[in-house]
Amino acid sequence: MTIELVKNEEKYWEFVRDLRNHQQVKQGFIEQEEVTPESHAKFMQKYGTMYYICLVNKVPAGFVGAIENDIRVATHPDFQKKGVGKFMINELMKLYPDSVAKVKIENKASVGLFESVGFKKKYYILEKPT
Repeated sequence: MTIELVKNEEKYWEFVRDLRNHQQVKQGFIEQEEVTPESHAKFMQKYGTMYYICLVNKVPAGFVGAIENDIRVATHPDFQKKGVGKFMINELMKLYPDSVAKVKIENKASVGLFESVGFKKKYYILEKPT
């Protein structure tokens, strides 16, 4: 298995949007709204250079990025539990060593991923239900 991290390019934007909207992936994000083509294009024009695409055997398997040192990461379900997430976080931390991860408490997979590469829990954000 060949795994590499490449700079995000416009040709990957739809992969990122589709993955972000994927039902199994979407539930792990704090924001749950469907990402529209229009909003995604605007977002990528502003922040796309801060994202990287993980390729496994030249096939897009996930994305990772840091916006104002806030890590954004997602692995396609076909590539989960294969070391792709760890690879992406480890590579990103070489580029953005001061980055942090904001993870939903119930997102056990992400909590486990970040802890497996050395992150420690520091804060809980409590909010009143709506």
